[in-house]
Amino acid sequence: MPSPVTSPLASRLATLPPALRHPGVLFGLAVLLIVGLAALAAPFLWTGDPILLRPRLRLKPPSSVAWLGTDAFGRDVWTRVVYGARVSLAIGFSVAASAVLIGLFIGLVAGYLRRLDAVVMRIMDGIMAIPSILLAIAMVTLSGAGIGTVIVAIAIPEIPRVARLVRSVVLSVRSEPYVEAAIGAGTRLPMLLIRHVLPNTIAPLIVQGTYVCASAILTEAILSFLGAGIPTEIPSWGNIMAEGRQSFQIAPWVILFPGLCVAATVLAVNVIGDGLRDALDPRTARRVGALR
Repeated sequence: MPSPVTSPLASRLATLPPALRHPGVLFGLAVLLIVGLAALAAPFLWTGDPILLRPRLRLKPPSSVAWLGTDAFGRDVWTRVVYGARVSLAIGFSVAASAVLIGLFIGLVAGYLRRLDAVVMRIMDGIMAIPSILLAIAMVTLSGAGIGTVIVAIAIPEIPRVARLVRSVVLSVRSEPYVEAAIGAGTRLPMLLIRHVLPNTIAPLIVQGTYVCASAILTEAILSFLGAGIPTEIPSWGNIMAEGRQSFQIAPWVILFPGLCVAATVLAVNVIGDGLRDALDPRTARRVGALR
């Protein structure tokens, strides 16, 4: 029998790893790629100075002169939205990377060393008991507004969640026969954690990292909207919406377009996380499908 004819796109998708062939992952990666390329190529996308004040053009609706309109200071919303993607994405990825790395170390230590488990996890529980927004506002207020301060303020509440996830994986792995065999063979603790325990945490950490990234982008927007985030002279999606709230009734485009960017980016990151969860852990996907 003749072999079925496949399209070039289908043949290319077949060569991808299983996790990247998931429709949700492909959709989310496509959206993130568009936003990321726009952020990197911001100076070449018919933009101007994001902080240039033009009082004569204040609150102008979208037109050929200003594609997305202007804000209350006459600044081009399109320019500020494109440049704001740099700050929002940088904060999201930085928070995710720092929270995952620190939470991974804490979770490995707490999950394997029983003497430190009770002390470390009680500290993590104490941090989780504090509302993340209030903790971030307090840190920004005490340390001053800045990108670095905002990253630290958002990352600290996320670390306990990652640590608890890693700890649960370590507790389920430490009693496996291959781990006990490695202990019996005299494998030292650092090598034991790196070779036999750490690989089991990679898949859940990747999924958790996507959720942390999405949460960080939202939290930065909330902090900036409340006036406790990025300084106003640095364009970010949260700052643009914060400055446009006073003129929302007469110029809704100032909040609408950065809000759509936040929603689309967070949706893309969450869809990637859901797709990776289904691809990396089929048992969880089947359980979720059965509940639906």
